[in-house]
Amino acid sequence: MASVSIAVPSGPAVPDDVNGLVPQVWPESAHRDDAGRLVLAGLDAASLAARFGTPLYVVDEDEARGRARRTREAFEVAARAAGTDVTVYYAGKAFLSGAVVRWVLDEGLAVDVCTGGELAVALGAGADPARLGFHGNNKSLAEIDAAVAAGVGAIVIDSEVEIERVAAAAARAGRRQRVRLRVNSGVHASTHEFLATAHEDQKFGVPLESAAELGARIRAHESLEFLGLHCHIGSQIFDADGFAESASRLLEAHAELSAAAPVPELNLGGGFGIAYTAADSPQPIEDIARGILDAVVAGCRERGLPLPRLAFEPGRSIIGPAGVTIYTVGTIKSVPIEGGERRYVSVDGGMSDNARTALYGAEYSARLASRVSAAAPALSRVVGKHCESGDIVVDAEYLPADTAPGDLLAVPATGAYCWSLASNYNHVPRPPVVAVRGGEARLIVRGETIDDLLGRDLGLEPSATEGTPA
Repeated sequence: MASVSIAVPSGPAVPDDVNGLVPQVWPESAHRDDAGRLVLAGLDAASLAARFGTPLYVVDEDEARGRARRTREAFEVAARAAGTDVTVYYAGKAFLSGAVVRWVLDEGLAVDVCTGGELAVALGAGADPARLGFHGNNKSLAEIDAAVAAGVGAIVIDSEVEIERVAAAAARAGRRQRVRLRVNSGVHASTHEFLATAHEDQKFGVPLESAAELGARIRAHESLEFLGLHCHIGSQIFDADGFAESASRLLEAHAELSAAAPVPELNLGGGFGIAYTAADSPQPIEDIARGILDAVVAGCRERGLPLPRLAFEPGRSIIGPAGVTIYTVGTIKSVPIEGGERRYVSVDGGMSDNARTALYGAEYSARLASRVSAAAPALSRVVGKHCESGDIVVDAEYLPADTAPGDLLAVPATGAYCWSLASNYNHVPRPPVVAVRGGEARLIVRGETIDDLLGRDLGLEPSATEGTPA
């Protein structure tokens, strides 16, 4: 049977097997059973959908734990070989829940948070405050007070005004608060503009040339302890080159600060990339860790500096590949476009559960999850149910030509920045999150209901209109 001809710009290569699961994109446990159903951690997609409904976020706990452990060990091995220590934080903004906090703590990681809400989740899950880092470009006074009062291990100073704010909060609490100073190294990650976070024209951090002056101001406060510099160069970075260049630039400022007093630490952030499609091939984390450590060692030797303790903040690379979203297909239509037609496969979710494609053109892949098909591959666009033409889940993917309403569709690598960015657009409840492990599934985040949404709308309650003029 011939492939369906549809004109879609820059579509993916036609897969050898339209039912195949590309290993680097899916959790290690993913496979198809004898009935052709997608299986994750011993549970098939159809059974999960029948029990919990769709859309459904599924997180493979062993995949997440394994990636957390592997990342920590990679940096610890590289750091020991270089003669220093390292702290690996899990960047909670990727996806944070009580269960996930406990997983990464169990695997020896610290946790990075960036709002009062994330701080509350981490503390509520039993995290030792000393193992927490607190980020944010616009921390409220209340958030700073809460972080200081909790005894967080480090607060990242993101702007000049925060020096005085954190110092005052620490003085009021009678504490000496450890802080880092976030700087912009000027290294641009090879990624989308909205994901590159170290260039100069953006909201995070302070100019690198201001580091010595602001470091001195931090040191002038008895209520503050200066740990060192912090930088984050972006996201979806596949190798160590950008980190090496950023480290070299930071070490210039580190050396200037070290001339006045010891600087014990250097935090090079996170942003390690993952495979979303078969075309993505990030380097193994062990190679990245060695590459970064080699660059830091060389930079310190060149400048005659003692090797600082290092810190890193991966998030996506730990939780992203552990997540798979399951949808139910609703409608399928082909529309004429110049040179052919475009096939739209609509699912029962969309930008309310995965905003990344609409936000910055993120690429994903998809596969039938409830069966296999012998039909020819048909180039398709997977879209959601929302009132936006940009409500796209997967821009271009080959799916079987006989994909039909009622089929289950699975989108891998959705563990990071999908639940975190989820919304109630069009009054759609946010889906549940289910953790799977060893053939068992459990809810770790309850899905919302229409009643949840209506319960927040005070205009729908009789008491809200009492006394209102007719």
